[in-house]
Amino acid sequence: MRLLLKLGGTLLDDAASRSAISAQLARAFAANPETVVVHGGGKQMTRFLAERNVENHFVEGLRVTTPEVLDAVLKVFAGTVNHLLVASLVAAGAPAVGLSGIDAGLTEAEQLRPELGAVGRVIRSNPAVLEVLTAGHLLPVVACVAGDRFGNIYNVNADQMAVACAIGYRAAKLLFLTDVDGVKDASGQVIPVLTLAQSRALIETGVATGGMQAKLNAAADALLGGVEEVVIAPGGAVDIVARLRANGPVGTRFVKG
Repeated sequence: MRLLLKLGGTLLDDAASRSAISAQLARAFAANPETVVVHGGGKQMTRFLAERNVENHFVEGLRVTTPEVLDAVLKVFAGTVNHLLVASLVAAGAPAVGLSGIDAGLTEAEQLRPELGAVGRVIRSNPAVLEVLTAGHLLPVVACVAGDRFGNIYNVNADQMAVACAIGYRAAKLLFLTDVDGVKDASGQVIPVLTLAQSRALIETGVATGGMQAKLNAAADALLGGVEEVVIAPGGAVDIVARLRANGPVGTRFVKG
């Protein structure tokens, strides 16, 4: 079964949490070598820019990507964050390989909006490199950077990168491991199962905003693109990867209807 996991939030922010999730991913990979990991690293990026006094601002939740910020994107996402995660996975026993959406044209992007600078929207995914690596029993670890056919490089939202890779790779499951327990209703209770219609209603009524709204939209895109199951779950929970692989009742599972 083809499985794609997207890591975000604090999971990658310190050595202890990175080591803990890497151990879980190594066990998941040993049981299922058709596994792919996609990651972000927004917290690390914000710190990196602040330390260098680089202007850093957002429009509708997207980081405006000037040439200076794009240079940082390559250094942080495709550099430090990716390699620290790969090293942690290797230490846990998984034969991880770090790459980005640029490699072998894994994800081709175009500029989303001129006022956002080099923020990209993935327009097509070529999963050949993922298939070659997983067929060779290697674990791809993908940073959220994409390119185009003219040599341009784009900063891509990590959730959207995960969706594009999952659709191209024809993943059966897409798991978003985050800082939250799942999608919550207006009373703050986690919703175990969510249909596309219910997801849209949460956005329209203002219950889901910001980062959660983006995740709901990403989950919908994945389901409509052919992914069979999407789950948003707390990445810091005990044995979360094994529980999700076993269809345990944790987080929020998305269904079409």
